[in-house]
Parts: sequence; structure tokens; C-alpha cells
Amino acid sequence: MPPFRSPTAKVFVVGAAIALATGGEVWAWGAMGHREIGELAVQALPTDLPAFLRTPEAVQAVGELAREPDRTRDAGQPHDTDLDPGHFVDLDDAGQINGGPTLSALPASREAYDSALRAVGSDITRSGYLPYNIADGYQHLAKDFAYWRVETAALLTTKAPDDRAWIARDLTLREALIERDLGQLAHFVGDGSQPMHVSIHYNGWGSGPNPNGYTKDKIHAPFEGAFVHDHVSLEAARAAMRPYAPCDAPIMRCVGAYLEATGAQVAPLYQLWGEGGFVGDDARGRAFAAARIADGASELRDLVVDAWRLSGGETVGYQPSISVKAAEAGTYVPIEVLYGAD
Repeated sequence: MPPFRSPTAKVFVVGAAIALATGGEVWAWGAMGHREIGELAVQALPTDLPAFLRTPEAVQAVGELAREPDRTRDAGQPHDTDLDPGHFVDLDDAGQINGGPTLSALPASREAYDSALRAVGSDITRSGYLPYNIADGYQHLAKDFAYWRVETAALLTTKAPDDRAWIARDLTLREALIERDLGQLAHFVGDGSQPMHVSIHYNGWGSGPNPNGYTKDKIHAPFEGAFVHDHVSLEAARAAMRPYAPCDAPIMRCVGAYLEATGAQVAPLYQLWGEGGFVGDDARGRAFAAARIADGASELRDLVVDAWRLSGGETVGYQPSISVKAAEAGTYVPIEVLYGAD
């Protein structure tokens, strides 16, 4: 059975290592890595997405908000115990999550996922639930976009001054929420591009089988924090970004494939570490870290574009409701759909 650990222990070890390495608390990625992923993804959005989301102000906002799930750590209980496992998933050397589900066949819900883990002696808290945070964030963003689209359309068909004023105010609020929710998604997509967040080898190889003699030193923080801060520029990461690739399968499948690809980089990271690739300004280390940042930014950009396209088929409101397609086709949007009839 692969080794387990509590999220509290993980947070303590990683936090202590970072404090020693950088003189303060930083979380994965460090501030620089998460900021770069958020900024690069928004800068790469195509022009068919809303203009407000492609401004320099939005780029900066999403970059800063991408750090927020780490900045709220140590808020106390139950906050920390409940939320900290959302930053990682423990993929073992057999390609399973602590001997349980695989990333290619994730259960549809967190409840089913937890049940599958409990069947092999683990649970969602010990094994992490990062895939579900990414999928949840994607679906949330799609609904955000749906409301933005309906309210934008409603301003063209609504005549009553009071209703127009309310819709305009709510649309401004919705734009702020989109930036906030995109920043939240950016954080967890970013976590998913850091190999040690997708592995039981999360901070040194650990005590299990180690046929290649990989280091057992606490390398998590030095890699993702100080090294990235000092050696990975926006320009280098931007140059490594891949072209847009849509998710043409259920979202959990696409998220699983993304995290599997990251998991495949665990051994190369440890191999490169052992070869001194992350000492000083080694070109191999710089290229590896830039590629990881670029993969997170590329995946985030793709998910945002896919969420926008998914939003076109959404419905908003509850008794009454209206589809995005109907609203954008010019159908009048009753204020009750947006303001609420109850």
C-alpha cells in the first residue's frame, strides 16, 4: 500500500521547508508561479471572449486572484482541514490514487470518489481532491458566463428604467465575480501543473521503493518557490505555451488527462534534480519549470474558452428561467429571471 499522510502534516512540512528556503510562507506554486499562470492565460484569450476580460486590468486582477486560495490558508478549523486537500491528488507509482481510482476513470462526484478511496483504506482528505476543484471551477465559470450573456442581452430589450439600472449594476457585479471565479480556477489548474501536487512523492521521494535513488530531501518549496521566482520569466513561459486544444470529452475525463500528463513529469523532475538541474541558473531547470508554468497557463486558457462556449447552451434563472440562446436571439428577459421572483 502506498504511503499516506494527513493534509495537516503536508501543509506543515511544505510550509516549514518554504519558510527555511525563502524566509516566509509561500504555497504551490509560489506567488510568482500562480501569478504568471493567471496572467498568461488571460493574455492568451481569443477575441471572441468578452472585452472586459481581456483588458490589462483583468490580466492583473486574475494574476493576483490566482494566489488567493493559498493566501487564505491558516484561517483555522474547519477551513484548513476541509480545503487544504483540494490543492493536490496522490497519484502512486501504479497510476492509481493511493491504490484506488485512476485519473482516467474518476468517479462522477466527490461522494463517489470518497467511497472508492475508503474501499482501499484511504479517503478524500488523505488522498486529495484537486480534480474536482478544477472541474467545479470550470462549471461555475460557465454559469457565470451564461448570466453575463443573458444580462448583456437583457439591456437591449429591457425598457423600464429601474429594471435597466438594476441589470446594469448586476452586470458590473457579475464581471467582478467572473474575475474572482476565474482566479480561483487559475489557482487549482496551476496546482495541477506542478508535478509534486499530483504525486505521493510530494516533497522528496519518501520511504517507498526508490530504484533510481531519487532524493529524499524536501525539494517541494525550493523548486516551486525560489527557483521559479528567480529563473522563470513571463516571456519564457509564454514561449512554451501550446496551441488551444478543446476538451471534446466529459470534463472529468479532460481534467484527468491533464493531471496524468503532469504526473508523468514527476520522475523527470526528480531525475533532473539529482543531476543538478535546479542549481543556479541551469538552462535545463529553467526550461523544465517554464514548461510546467506554460502547461498550467495553456490548460487554464483552454478551460476558460471551453467554459465560454459551453455557456451558450446554458439556462439561467429559476421559475422563470431563460436560455442564453433565446436571450441572445432577442427574446425579452423578464426581470424576475435575474432579480428573482420569490
